[in-house]
Amino acid sequence: MTAKDQAAKKRRSYWLKTLHQWHWISSAICLVAMLGFAITGITLNHASQISAEPKVVTKKMVLPARLLNALTSPASEKSPLPSDVAAWLDKEASANVDDIPGEWSDDEVYLSLPRPGGDAWLSIDRKSGAIEYEVTERGWVSYLNDLHKGRNTGTAWTWFIDIFALACVVFAGTGLFLLQLHSRNRPGTWPIVALGLVIPFLLVIIFVH
Repeated sequence: MTAKDQAAKKRRSYWLKTLHQWHWISSAICLVAMLGFAITGITLNHASQISAEPKVVTKKMVLPARLLNALTSPASEKSPLPSDVAAWLDKEASANVDDIPGEWSDDEVYLSLPRPGGDAWLSIDRKSGAIEYEVTERGWVSYLNDLHKGRNTGTAWTWFIDIFALACVVFAGTGLFLLQLHSRNRPGTWPIVALGLVIPFLLVIIFVH
C-alpha cells in the first residue's frame, strides 16, 4: 500500500468516526421528540376524523372595589392589567394574565388568552367590576397537535422546536455523508435515496392541487 493510499484510508477512517459520532449524538437528541412529532403528524393529518368534545368552563365574579379603582385609563389600548388585579385574578379565578395585553375600551377590558389545545378569554366591566372568564379545553390530542404546530406555546417551546429542527438537520446531513462513504459497497444506496425524492415530488405534481 502506497503512502497516498494510507493517507486516503486514514482520512476516510477519520470521517467515518466523526460522522458516526455526530450521527448518534444527534439521533439521541432527536429520538423522543422525533417520535412525538411523527405521531402528532398522523393525528394532524386525520384531525377531522378524530372527534373531541370541547369542555367549556365559565366563571363569573365581581372585582373588589379597591381593585376596580385601579382600572384607570391605561397607557395604551393594548396595556396589560395592573399587577394587583392580575394577582387577584390568578388567586381567585386561576387566570394567569400577567403581562397579557388587553383591549381597553370605555366600558370594559377584554383579554384573549389562547393556549395549546384550547382557548380562553376574560372580560372585566370597568364600571361594575363584573368579570366573565371562559376556558375551552379540546382534549389531549388537540393539545399535542398544537405543540406540533407551535400554536400559542410561548417562546421557550419555539426555541425548542428550532433547536430540535437543527438537530434533525445534523442527523439527516451526517446520514447522507455516511451513505456517501458506504455507497461503493452498497449499489442500491442512491436509487433508494432518489426514490425518496421522486415519490413526494410525483405526489405533489399529480395529486396535490
